[in-house]
Amino acid sequence: MPKAKKSSKRQKFDYNKDRKKLKKQFLKKCKPRIENEQIRNAWDERKSMARNLQDMGLALDPNRTLPIKKHKLLGKDREAKAPVAIVTKPYVLDQMEEEASLPEKDCKTLSSDLIEYVQYMIREHKDDCKAMARDEKNYYQDTPKQIRRKINEYKRCHRQHYDAFMGSLAAPQPAVQ
Repeated sequence: MPKAKKSSKRQKFDYNKDRKKLKKQFLKKCKPRIENEQIRNAWDERKSMARNLQDMGLALDPNRTLPIKKHKLLGKDREAKAPVAIVTKPYVLDQMEEEASLPEKDCKTLSSDLIEYVQYMIREHKDDCKAMARDEKNYYQDTPKQIRRKINEYKRCHRQHYDAFMGSLAAPQPAVQ
């Protein structure tokens, strides 16, 4: 009876494999980082994932938590009830709801070049977008609608800056004699 080829071969060390990198990859798969801060702080390493989530009042399987009502052709319709679990860490849900209810900050900003471009166009042409489109500084040949959109974006992203700029345009400069 023939032997398997691999079994009789001597094992050799593979110098092309980085053992440190392989260990890091294995540990990363084995123990992934929990992104949510509240869940990470309440996580218990000694418990299973299902038990941890159940203690926090979170669902492991949404199909079990919110079962689909099954219609039977014969007999009465019975609703499948979700198993009721005791939540021992309700503060996790409270913190997550509180974080979700906070208004989202608009962190979009515009480049300084675009701000200068919009300010120049407003300074020269006021509200006339057609004249702005024909201006020689309109290097990218923006249409009137594109320029109007850029002005509105400037108004939305930099509200105080825009108000101060418009205030400086409206204020008459004192004549020096």
